[in-house]
Amino acid sequence: MADTLPGTAAIRPTVPPPATRSRDPFFDNAKFLAILLVVVGHSIAYLKDVPLARGLYLFVYMFHMPLFIVVTGYFSRNFTFSGGKARKLITNLGVPYVVFEVAYSTYDALVGGNPLRISLLDPYYLTWFLLALFLWRLSTPVWQQIRWPLAVAVAISLLSYMGELPSTLDMHRVFGLVPFYVLGLMLRPEHFELLKTRRARIAGVLTLLGGFVFACTLGRRMAMEWVFWRSGHDDLNVDNVTGTLMRFAMLVAATALVAAFLAIVPTGQHWFTALGTTTLYAYLLHGFYTRGLLLVDAYDLEWMHTVPGVLAMSAAALVIGTVLCTKPVVKTMRWALEPKMTWAFTPLRHPTKKRPPGPRKSAD
Repeated sequence: MADTLPGTAAIRPTVPPPATRSRDPFFDNAKFLAILLVVVGHSIAYLKDVPLARGLYLFVYMFHMPLFIVVTGYFSRNFTFSGGKARKLITNLGVPYVVFEVAYSTYDALVGGNPLRISLLDPYYLTWFLLALFLWRLSTPVWQQIRWPLAVAVAISLLSYMGELPSTLDMHRVFGLVPFYVLGLMLRPEHFELLKTRRARIAGVLTLLGGFVFACTLGRRMAMEWVFWRSGHDDLNVDNVTGTLMRFAMLVAATALVAAFLAIVPTGQHWFTALGTTTLYAYLLHGFYTRGLLLVDAYDLEWMHTVPGVLAMSAAALVIGTVLCTKPVVKTMRWALEPKMTWAFTPLRHPTKKRPPGPRKSAD
C-alpha cells in the first residue's frame, strides 16, 4: 500500500461520473430524411398527370407516414400518465393541433376565398396526424397489457375498413394505421441494429428500387385513394374480401418499405442530424406553402406539368423542408409547437419515499 503523508487521509482514486445516455443520431437522420419525403409528396400532389410525378407520389405515400408512425411508436414505449409526460401530450400535440387547425382553416378562407369553417373534430389537411398520435399515445398502456398486441391491431385495422366510419376525428386513419404505432411499441434497439448491417443495406436499396418500379408501372392501375388510408371498402368500390386482402398487402408492403428505408439511413452524425429533432416544425409549416400553390392556381402553369417541372418542384421541396427545420424557424414558432404553459397546470407532486419499517423506539 502506498504511504500517505502524516495528518492526511488516503487519496482515493477518482470515480468517473456515470455516462449520460447520448441521443442516437440514426433516428434523427431517419426523421429528417422522412420529412423531406413528406414535403416532396405534398409538393407534387397536383402534378400527377406527369407519369414521373404519379409514380414518385405513389411510392412515397406507400410508406412515408407509416415510417413516422413506427418511429413515434418506438419512442412512446415509456409513455405514462405520471410525471410531466401527460402534460407534454397536451402541449406538444393537443395545443399545436388546435392552433394549426384554426390557422389552416383561416388561411384557406383568406387565400382561397372559401367560407371559414373551423371544426376541431374534423382534422383539416395534415393536422390529422397530430390528432391520431394524441389518441395512439393515450392507448399506449392498453397495448402494453395485451398478449398479442400487433395481431389485435392488425385485426382492428382490417375490420375498420369493412364499414363506414364517421369522418369525425378521422377514425379510418386512427384505426387503420394503428398497427404501425403498435409495431413501434414492440421494437427494441437490437431490432434496429439488424438493419445497420451491410446485407440489410443492400436489401434495403433493392427493396426501395423494387417499390419505385412497381409504383411507376403496375401501380398505374391502383386507385390513389388506397394510400390515403381514409376510405372504407364501399367508397373504393370493392367487396370486403378484396378490400381486406388489399389492405393486408398494403400493411405488409409498407412495413417492408419502412424497414428498407431505415436500412439505408446513415448511422453517424451529419450536417442534417440536428435538423431531425425539429421535423414537426417542417411537417406543420410546409402545408402553407403547398396549399398556397394550389389556392393561387400555381399548378396551372404548363411548365410545371413536365418532367423538368416535377424535378424543380421536388428540389424546391427539399430546400423548404430543410429550412423549416432550422433554428431561426424553431425559435420563431416555438410558442405554437412547444408552448411552455406552466400556468395551465397544477404543480407536479412527487411521491414521498416511504421510510423502511424499523424497530419502534420505546417511549421514555
